[in-house]
Amino acid sequence: MKIYISLLFVALNLGVFAQNDAPKNTQLIQLSGVVVTEEAIPLPYSTAYNRSLKKGVVSDFYGFFTLVTQPGDTVFFSRDGFQTSPFIVPDTLKENRYSIIHMLVRDTLVLPEVVIHPWPTRSQFADYFVNMTPYEDDVRRAQKELSGESLAFVAARLEADGSLASGNAFNMRNTRLYTNGQLPANNLLNPYSWAKLIQDWKEGKLTRQ
Repeated sequence: MKIYISLLFVALNLGVFAQNDAPKNTQLIQLSGVVVTEEAIPLPYSTAYNRSLKKGVVSDFYGFFTLVTQPGDTVFFSRDGFQTSPFIVPDTLKENRYSIIHMLVRDTLVLPEVVIHPWPTRSQFADYFVNMTPYEDDVRRAQKELSGESLAFVAARLEADGSLASGNAFNMRNTRLYTNGQLPANNLLNPYSWAKLIQDWKEGKLTRQ
C-alpha cells in the first residue's frame, strides 16, 4: 500500500513540474503584409505557411496576406518561379499586430543541354530524307490558289450576279451623262489605249487570255 501511495505522490509532483515548465507565452500576433518581387511588383497568389502552427494562407491578387502567428514563429513564403524565403516573427513585439513587406527572389534554374533528334539514328534520318516524297504544305497550296491566274480562271467562269449587273448599269449611266450632248468617246482613236494594247501584246498577256 505504501508503494502505491509513493508512486501517486511522484506522479503528482511530475505533473506540477510539467505545468511549471510549460511555455507561458500564448500571445497571438496578426501578421499582415504584401509579397513583392525584386522590382517591388506585388506577387498575387503567393503562399505564406506558418511551420510552427502548421497553417498557411494564400495572398490575394494584390499580394496581400494575413495570418495568425506567435512570437518566434517561422513563416515560409513561396511561389512558382521564386525561391522559398523564411521570415521569423520577432519575439519582442508589444502589440498584437505586425505588418511587413516580404520580397521573393526569382529562382533561376540552369538545365543541361538537350539535343532532340527526329529519328533514333542519323542513318535512319538520312535515309528518310533522301527517299521522302515532296509534298505541298498549306501555305504553298493557298498561295497557288490565290495567284492571279487562278483567280482569273475562276472569275471567267462565274456568272454575273446582281451586284455586278448593277455596277455595269451604273457605269454605263455615268458614261452617258459624261458624253451628254456630244459624240461618245471612241477608244479606237485613243493613243493611250493603243499604247496599252501594244504593251500587253509585248508582255504576252493577250496570248494567255
